[in-house]
Amino acid sequence: MRSTKRLAAGAIAAALGVTTLAACGGSDGKKTSGEASGSGGKTVTLVSHDSFAASDPVLKAFTAQTGYTVKVLKSGDAGAALNQEILTKGSPRGDVFFGVDNTLLSRALDNGIFTPYEAKGLDRVPADVQLDKDKHRVTPVDTGDICVNYDKKYFADKKLAPPQSFDDLIKPEYKDLLVTENVATSSPGLGFMLGSVAKYGDDGWQDYWKKLKANGVKVVDGWEQAYNTDFSGSAGGKKAKGDRPLVVSYASSPPAEVIYADPKPTEAPTGVATGTCFRQTEFAGLLKGAKNEAGGKALLDFLISKKFQEDMPLQMFVDPVAKDAAVPPEFTKFGAKITNSATVAPDKIAKNRDQWVKTWSSLVLK
Repeated sequence: MRSTKRLAAGAIAAALGVTTLAACGGSDGKKTSGEASGSGGKTVTLVSHDSFAASDPVLKAFTAQTGYTVKVLKSGDAGAALNQEILTKGSPRGDVFFGVDNTLLSRALDNGIFTPYEAKGLDRVPADVQLDKDKHRVTPVDTGDICVNYDKKYFADKKLAPPQSFDDLIKPEYKDLLVTENVATSSPGLGFMLGSVAKYGDDGWQDYWKKLKANGVKVVDGWEQAYNTDFSGSAGGKKAKGDRPLVVSYASSPPAEVIYADPKPTEAPTGVATGTCFRQTEFAGLLKGAKNEAGGKALLDFLISKKFQEDMPLQMFVDPVAKDAAVPPEFTKFGAKITNSATVAPDKIAKNRDQWVKTWSSLVLK
């Protein structure tokens, strides 16, 4: 279900006519130089969703530092990848799993697929993202925010202030302007719905969606259609003559619109409604039964190292969790700093997610 920021950035690049390459050692199924077969020896296998990316220099730095070569085994979206690890519990396909987020975390923990390990350098990671800090079954690696983005030109031309909150989106002046993704098929859609749960509570979020539906919200299957077809502010949406100036996307989408543009604009063409955000945190864990447990531990240490954390934003368009990691200037200049992102406890998500999705579908899709 997870339409990640890396895939989103890749789609933005494609819409702008830019070719991007994600450098992931061994992720194409071929062995990299010096790589042993299987998961043992000097190879450490990282199982991940399709959007893991790291630069070649950073992966080579890990090899130089530890002697281990990283092999990346990509396994579809986060939900599909996690399902495979649950099915192979005790005989995992790799050593470390990366990409389980806070919407799926309790499912992974309840199924016992991880061996506890307290990564070196974890003291540099804020406590509020260490959602398993007492047991250390998973290590936080990155955060990101699902937020409504807006088309700056549209609102300037209309002399209308863009919305900034959930409450704003149901006001008459924003009728028929928002496109969002199906909660049942899209991670941004699910995150946006969870944000409304956090904002309005168990007894109020359904009424909110009734009002949002009455105000003309458009629902499409996934991020690609919403952002690159229907949203008037994106490069793809402009080409497709999109007519919705509001879209559920990511706080990192405006910087991507600038980074991949040629020529680069002096400011991002899109903005972020900072009061509509839901925080995602991604984790990695040492898989129970890993053949290369020592290599897996070294990789977990590396994933929160300053070198990896500073490389990660422009590879996967996420924010580092390490407090000493610098954020790329493009994020600071063209993005929005989100300080009030909504969250929902992982155990509450696990308990209610399926019913929430069913309820949302009956309210919005009928």
